[in-house]
Amino acid sequence: MAQDAVVDDFATRIETRGIDLIGDAQRHGRARDLFAVWAAPNVSILNFTIGASLILLGLEIWQAIAVILVSSTLWIFPGIVAASGPAAGTSGSVITRAIYGVIGNRLIVALVGWLIGSVYLALNWLGSSFLGADLVGRLGMGDALWTPIVVTLVISAVTVLVAVYGHGLILKTYGVVSLVLVVIFVVVAAFALPHADFSYVNPEPLDGVALWSSLTIGFTLLASSPLSYINSPDLARYLPRSTRPSHIAAATALGGAIPNILFTAIGVLVATGVGAAIQTDGIEKALIGILPGWLGPVLVIGVVVNTISLNAMTTYTSSMALQAIGLPIRRVPAAVVVGVIGTALTIVLVLSTSLLGAVNLILQFVVIVSAPTMTVFVVDALLRRNRYDGVELFDETRTSRFWYTGGWSVPGIAAVLLGAVITALCLTTEVWTGPIAVALGYVDLSVPLGILTTAVTYLGLSRTRFAGERTERAEQTVRMERTPEGELR
Repeated sequence: MAQDAVVDDFATRIETRGIDLIGDAQRHGRARDLFAVWAAPNVSILNFTIGASLILLGLEIWQAIAVILVSSTLWIFPGIVAASGPAAGTSGSVITRAIYGVIGNRLIVALVGWLIGSVYLALNWLGSSFLGADLVGRLGMGDALWTPIVVTLVISAVTVLVAVYGHGLILKTYGVVSLVLVVIFVVVAAFALPHADFSYVNPEPLDGVALWSSLTIGFTLLASSPLSYINSPDLARYLPRSTRPSHIAAATALGGAIPNILFTAIGVLVATGVGAAIQTDGIEKALIGILPGWLGPVLVIGVVVNTISLNAMTTYTSSMALQAIGLPIRRVPAAVVVGVIGTALTIVLVLSTSLLGAVNLILQFVVIVSAPTMTVFVVDALLRRNRYDGVELFDETRTSRFWYTGGWSVPGIAAVLLGAVITALCLTTEVWTGPIAVALGYVDLSVPLGILTTAVTYLGLSRTRFAGERTERAEQTVRMERTPEGELR
């Protein structure tokens, strides 16, 4: 892949670069810049929604807070894999060729990248659509059917525009966006928390297997968010190669975890005060109902801004996934294609579901693919000690280091497939309960057992002949592609 001679990652210029290698001369920024990049999309109304779901599952306040804190530890996963971006100088969807093989990676990226990207685009646009339509309705305008669709179209258009401008705009503006969103949501919390019932006790307290069922289902809901960010290398890949991986991991993990912990906990508390309104109107409308009249529109604006920031990041990384699977398309039109698909799925959900129902069901199902794919990426990064070479990764010939067995890596593919099967067998949802979950009394161990199965399988098979890489050919390629000064061409 060709590399430009000068830095072209500016906020005011459309980023034409896709999965291309980023040379040392073009690297810039600091690890701490990633904190705001991850905080902005995670100051979200979805946190309130998931927090309310924990109360609806029958948990007490302290139990719900405990589940939030335990699940937040999983944010270290996207932190660990983010460090592979600067190491390789390219997108995470290319780096995973080292895990799945040249051909196997195309299948995984096409399947998983699109599934996770489309789901989260739709879920976040769905929340904005419902809130925006409700606001327009309160003003005495709009139509119950068409208003959510029009709101979706407008928000998605702005989202795609941000994704088209790309990394430079995201890095430059998300610090301000994070600050604005935190102020809005803190003010909302200040007015909402007086309505919370801090002495709340479930009328029918759970114990035994029933309690563990609710605790583990809640954990699965919360775990789906950090486990889905396999794209974290994409936002870090412009950092200098010398940036310490521990700093990258910390900034990424804390940027995602802190707002998630704070605002999901607030969602738990607010849910204790609005009662049955959550099930009839959803947490988003119930919340607006207890706020002063002037603050409701401010919250809607905050939700829309958050949605744009999160979905712009998702659209940005998904556009590179299209390139990684071999489609002859540039990043900018790829971003438009991703946006169109996400918009279509959102409109379908707007016409057929509620935000609360969609979030609970879809986030649980997402872990079937996100838990094993995130786990195998983390294990591979730790095994290699984050030593990825972009030149080697772009060699897609049969002599490639990562050709493995006919273009497929048996350890990577087997680990993900087996991990996905175990995750599904342990999952508990309204429409599907795996036989293992049934045998355990509807206790949902999908995430811990899925992670464990994937990690053990990958570690075990990595010690067999199926894991062999063609290092001699790779070393020759690297030597040919380096300048006398040691920089990648």
